[in-house]
Amino acid sequence: MATKKKPQKTDAVEFNINDFVVYPTHGVGRILGTEKQDIAGFKADVLIVRFEQDRMTLRVPLEKARSLGLRTLSSKKQMDEAISTLKGKAKSRRDMWSKRAKVYDDKIRSGDPVSIAEVVRDLRRRENQTEQSYSERQMYQAALERLAREFAAIEQIDQSAAADKLEYLMDVA
Repeated sequence: MATKKKPQKTDAVEFNINDFVVYPTHGVGRILGTEKQDIAGFKADVLIVRFEQDRMTLRVPLEKARSLGLRTLSSKKQMDEAISTLKGKAKSRRDMWSKRAKVYDDKIRSGDPVSIAEVVRDLRRRENQTEQSYSERQMYQAALERLAREFAAIEQIDQSAAADKLEYLMDVA
């Protein structure tokens, strides 16, 4: 008796030219198109993604796009959740900076807007707080820029206006 083969699950995902996408380690990019490339003797369709802020073009095998974390922009609802995280009370941790920095870096590299918002919220220096170290300021800026890029693409505004709006939302919270 012959058994039916189950259809193979594929990791491929469909994107359109000029769509904005998020790659966890690089942030928001724009799809330029696809091309066939010879990779280790195999023909593969690759997605060409341009990251203007880094002046970088990345080629991602289409079959691996999802497993590598490439995703479409967050929905308005997901971004609203990130914004409400930003407005929340900062969690002060007593760990050594090296441990906190590792946790924060992992959150930024995750590409998840809520996790990135946690980093921005926790590292935001208020007037009544002590001075931040150089590395804390750098990490804060990196997280804010990453979040602002996605927020800007969703809201269709420029990145600096998005960063200003996010900081304003934290100030009035």
